[in-house]
Amino acid sequence: MLCLAPGVMAAEDSSGSERDDSRERSRQPRVVIVGAGISGLSAALELGQTGVAVTVVDMSSVFGGHAVMSQGGVTIVDTPLQDESGLSDSPALAYRDFMTWGEDANAGWVRQYVDTSRTELYDWLTKLGVRFEKIDTAPGNTVDRFHQPVGRGIGLVTPIYRACLKHDNIQFVWNMQATKLLSEEERVVGIEARELRKDETVRISADHVILATGGFQSNLDMVREFWPQEMTFPERILAGSGRNSVGHGHRLAQAAGGQLVDMDRQWNYFTGIPDPRHPDGDHGLSAANMYGIIVNPEGRRFANLHNWAKAVMPPMLQQKRVTIWWIFDEASKPEFVVSGSDWSDFKKVERLILDNPALVKKADTIEELARLAGLPPENLIETIERYNHLVDSGRDDDFGRFGPDRTEYNNTASPKINTPPYYAMQSWPLTRKSMGGVAVDRECRVTDRKGTPIPGLYAVGELTGLVGINGKAALEGTFLGPCILTGRVAARSILAHSEIPFNIDTPQAEPASTERCADCHDIESMIETPREGYWHFEQAHRRVLQQELNCLQCHAE
Repeated sequence: MLCLAPGVMAAEDSSGSERDDSRERSRQPRVVIVGAGISGLSAALELGQTGVAVTVVDMSSVFGGHAVMSQGGVTIVDTPLQDESGLSDSPALAYRDFMTWGEDANAGWVRQYVDTSRTELYDWLTKLGVRFEKIDTAPGNTVDRFHQPVGRGIGLVTPIYRACLKHDNIQFVWNMQATKLLSEEERVVGIEARELRKDETVRISADHVILATGGFQSNLDMVREFWPQEMTFPERILAGSGRNSVGHGHRLAQAAGGQLVDMDRQWNYFTGIPDPRHPDGDHGLSAANMYGIIVNPEGRRFANLHNWAKAVMPPMLQQKRVTIWWIFDEASKPEFVVSGSDWSDFKKVERLILDNPALVKKADTIEELARLAGLPPENLIETIERYNHLVDSGRDDDFGRFGPDRTEYNNTASPKINTPPYYAMQSWPLTRKSMGGVAVDRECRVTDRKGTPIPGLYAVGELTGLVGINGKAALEGTFLGPCILTGRVAARSILAHSEIPFNIDTPQAEPASTERCADCHDIESMIETPREGYWHFEQAHRRVLQQELNCLQCHAE
């Protein structure tokens, strides 16, 4: 008998025979959450603290989703860290920035986010054990708000997961793909799912289902299907989202009557390079040096890269060849950054990317660099000379990147390019985040085409397009934050409708153990032969062996 949780209805093996595993309905609601990313974990913890029976299912064998591989930055308003940094912020100022930059953002959700991010995000996360170490700048913000956690994405997500593990009523089921929503009398009452490692089908009953499956930006067919009509789809585009961000939740919600909205609002980057660990695939990394410049295939500057994707992507996509080159020198080489939790080691970045001639060209002169990169030497030489002249003058008259009216960061991060050796790195468009998705109301209940909530069904996080908080353009750091917020909102909606109080103080986190877990498992033999349903386990533990990591960095519990 396959027993997953109090909500398991039945299990079915690959031959189609069904095995009963019904249990008595608890007096408290039973909730199934599909997806163990940051939004699903936030919902699980909010529910679990009240004693609600929660079952979290995920296709992967580990928590975190797209968030765990991210830079981890979160836009938060009016925090103690801002005060310590001498930054004066307010919800009113943040609201203006969101609405101006996003152009068509959802005003109600923006207002809720900026008004509550201090308590709902900063206070909640720090109490769980997240440590924010600095605040970075991001285009469109009047005040720096991009709070960077220690450990990047994994440092943001792990404390939430650890808090979930302290509650016996929160159960995690890994390597489980939800394939169908179960309905009775027009109400969602559970899920049907496939256990990937055993090829078994299970049905899990629930009073409420929360879809937290992420976006669709790793599904290049969906990216093309919903590509903005005003933009030409590039000949080459790299997938830069999470492995399982392929639109599963969108299809589940649609089949249950849910509506998709603003699917063409895709937040893609101009920073895509092929992942050197998988050079023959279409997966990419986001790599950038904001102290350098970007040029088009003619070797000319064409945009202000400090204004990020909003300023760069439109002109980039209008080029005959949709690709760019980053140009920087030895002096600014340390500013080269690859986004993601597993790219914080600069020596690794040097070994796999900067010293990799397939990705980065290197030369002692600009002329030779241009020849290696396939750029017109005369044009690139002229571009660098012009740029250095503008730096000396103190004002970027071409694209407004630096000058007396620009921020301290804009000016500091705009040095001359005159210290050999010089570097050139080619980039392509990179899919990243979804700003459209499944339609929900202010309680994160999935709505149909008439705007009517579908009983028993909720959606949170990137699956909802972050509930329109970003409008048509993101301020950055405005994806992970709304994921947490919507997860908590959905959970509280369920608790409110169930008349369960939820004003529970989050317990203070205990420091994770740092003792070495030495030679406790034969990892090498466990990953030697590929097995279905073990992709993440094999990839992650291959890196554990390569980098000689401590098991307790992930398995401290």
